[in-house]
Amino acid sequence: MGIAVKLIPLGIGWVGILLVLLRGFSARRSLAASTACVGFTSGVAVAFWLVRLFPGDTPFTLVKLLLGAVLLAVWATAVTLLNRRCDHATAELRRREWSGSIFSCVGVASLSGVVAGIVSLFCFAASPQPFYLYGALAAGALVIAVSLLAVEPRLPDYIVVSPAGMTAALAGFLFFSSSSSPRLDLFAPLTMRVMKFAHDFVHQFFESMLIPDHMFFTSRLWDFVGLFFGNGIGFWGAVIIWFTPGVLIVVALNLEPLPLVASFRQGAKRRALVAAALRTRRLRLVVPAIALLACSGSLYESLFPKVEYWDPKPIVISATPSGEIIIPVKGDVELEDGKLHKYLFKQGGTEARFFIMLTPDGKLTAVLDACSICKPDGYGQNEGVVICYYCKTLIPLETVGKPGGCNPVPLPFSVKSDGVHIDAITLVNIWNDTAQSTSRVKEKGAR
Repeated sequence: MGIAVKLIPLGIGWVGILLVLLRGFSARRSLAASTACVGFTSGVAVAFWLVRLFPGDTPFTLVKLLLGAVLLAVWATAVTLLNRRCDHATAELRRREWSGSIFSCVGVASLSGVVAGIVSLFCFAASPQPFYLYGALAAGALVIAVSLLAVEPRLPDYIVVSPAGMTAALAGFLFFSSSSSPRLDLFAPLTMRVMKFAHDFVHQFFESMLIPDHMFFTSRLWDFVGLFFGNGIGFWGAVIIWFTPGVLIVVALNLEPLPLVASFRQGAKRRALVAAALRTRRLRLVVPAIALLACSGSLYESLFPKVEYWDPKPIVISATPSGEIIIPVKGDVELEDGKLHKYLFKQGGTEARFFIMLTPDGKLTAVLDACSICKPDGYGQNEGVVICYYCKTLIPLETVGKPGGCNPVPLPFSVKSDGVHIDAITLVNIWNDTAQSTSRVKEKGAR
């Protein structure tokens, strides 16, 4: 993905964050903008330090944990707002005190800027970077902030920002910014976690209730149980987790009490006061709605990333009379070029796919083009990771060749002077075992 393409969601996300901050802290616009820019620059510096300090995929894992904490913060805000009980006057007073507080302004703006800066740099962290990129990101953030300081007062007054709406919007724009990098995508691993939870829950339920397996279950019943083993349960469960906080905030804002008007004798004044309160309440729903739209954009980027994965057509190979598969390290295909190279071995009715690649530690590894969990749709490679096409999980190149999780199933192999040696019978047996263990997923995931 080119730099220009990555800058589009980053720019939209930063503009959205600044607009929400400027409108939410309208009495302290300059302080909000300057604090956010300082936070952004600090975030870029922190990201630069993390990339240099930690090898491999560790920095990306830390950033995704940070984004996960942001999602939890939105959930906490939504639940708190929904359970809060106070009259109209008290709610308005709390909002005014919060938006006018220097501590609220500095805290929210600086945290938002830091996370936005970290995300912005990490969207480029997997590709070669010129040194000026770090300064360019900070300078670009400052230019946008100065421009919005002049533009924001001219925007329509229907953009009314409540504290809860601000939390949802800031999170939504941060998620949208991070969607420009598949390695920072939060939705795909969330899908995988939900799918694994459903699978483990059903399995443990059967074990604890001493329910026997296949021999007592009809195929029709397995069709129903199999819904919990496919990626559909993971996707829809993640969608619920992803959008529910924003929806709860919209519901809570819409249920806020109206001002008491019993003390007003004039009916016209009562109607005007209630009408003004209704209009303000409706306007406060605009920002949470924008937050849901931003979350929808990040979901779309997760499902249809603007990334081309290296996925070569498998080369059909055969075994020697002694039953060994020998693949030269040098030749028409250079196994040590850092790319995965796929092969297909056929024996009887079995077609076993595997690939060989050079890992970041400089060693060759041979693995199946399948894992022991998912439907064997195979893997593609991009920006320091391979992706499982079935569940969209990103696997760091450092862990390819290691067992467990959604990693490709490792194969026994040896590297000799004439190439990589793999026993054909062992390959077929491991492939058949893997295919058998995931056959239930394959059948149910296709539904």
